[in-house]
Amino acid sequence: MLSRRRARAAAVAAGLALLAGLTMSLSGCSTSFAFGLGDPGGRIFAVGAESEYANVIQQVGGEYVQVSAILSNPNTDPHAFEASAAVGRLLNQAQLVVQNGAGYDTFMNTIEGAVPSSSRKLIVVQDLLGLQASTPNPHLWYRPGTMPAVANAIAADLAAIQPAHATYFKAHAAAFGRSLETWTNAVARFKASYQGTPVATTEPVADYLLQALGTRNLTPWAFQADIMNGTDPSPQDVAAERNLLTRHRVTVLVYNQQVTDSLTESFITAAKANSIPVVGVYETMPEPGYDYQSWMLAEVRALTNAIAHHVSTEHL
Repeated sequence: MLSRRRARAAAVAAGLALLAGLTMSLSGCSTSFAFGLGDPGGRIFAVGAESEYANVIQQVGGEYVQVSAILSNPNTDPHAFEASAAVGRLLNQAQLVVQNGAGYDTFMNTIEGAVPSSSRKLIVVQDLLGLQASTPNPHLWYRPGTMPAVANAIAADLAAIQPAHATYFKAHAAAFGRSLETWTNAVARFKASYQGTPVATTEPVADYLLQALGTRNLTPWAFQADIMNGTDPSPQDVAAERNLLTRHRVTVLVYNQQVTDSLTESFITAAKANSIPVVGVYETMPEPGYDYQSWMLAEVRALTNAIAHHVSTEHL
C-alpha cells in the first residue's frame, strides 16, 4: 500500500522540480492581471488554497473579486497535491491569498517564495487564529470560530486593496457571519440532545466539529495522526480501533470520504457488519451545490441522522 506520506513526498518532490524554473519562466511573460487593478473589469484577483477559503473570499468580495481555488476536487487526496506551473501563475497574479497553514498546505509557501510580491495580501489562517505551526490537527475550517475571523480578515484586506468598496466588504463579511447561525444553532441543538455520544474516527478531519458537538471521540489520537500522515498505525492502535466497532462501544464511525485505503475500508466494513452507521466527511468543500455554510450544516445533519435514525451518509 502506498502511504499518504510517501505520496505526499513524491508530490512535493515533483512540485519542487518544476518550481525550480518557475521564477525564470514567469519573469519572461506578462500576466493578464496587474497588482492593484485586478482583472480588466476592475475586480480583485484572489486565490484560496482550499476551496472552502475561496468560497468565503467570493462571499465577502462579491462582484468585486475574481476567485480561484487550488485544492478544489473532493475526489482527491489534498495531502498528495502536486504543485504545477499553473498554480505558480495563479499566485503570480493574486492580490490576495488565503491559505490554511498548520502544515496543511506548505506547498503554498514554496510557490509564494518562487513568485514573491510585496503587494500581495496574505492571510494564513493558523496565524490569524494565533495557533502554532505544530498544531496537531490542521483541519481548521471545521472549527466554528474559524470562518468568521477569516471573513473579517478578508474584508479588511480587500478594503486595503480597493478602499472605495470598504463598506461593501465589511457588510458582506457581517452578512456571512450571520448566515452561519443556522449551522451554529444546529450544533447547539445536537449538543443539547446527544452530548457525550461515543464516536470513532479514522483521522481527525472533523475532530473540531465533533468536539463542538460534544461527542466523545474514543479513537486513539496516535491512530488518527498516523492515518492522517500516511504512516502505519501500531498493531495495538489498530486493535483498539477495531474493538470500538466489534464491541459496539461507539454509535457512529466518521471517516475521511476523500481518502481511503485497505485499512480504513476494513473499518468501514466492520462498522457496517456491526450495524454501526458511517459518516463520510470531506477535507475540501463538495462541489457543486454547496457553499461553506451548507456544507457544514450538511455534515451536522449527517451525524444527527446517524445517531438519531441509524442512517449512514457516505457521500453528501
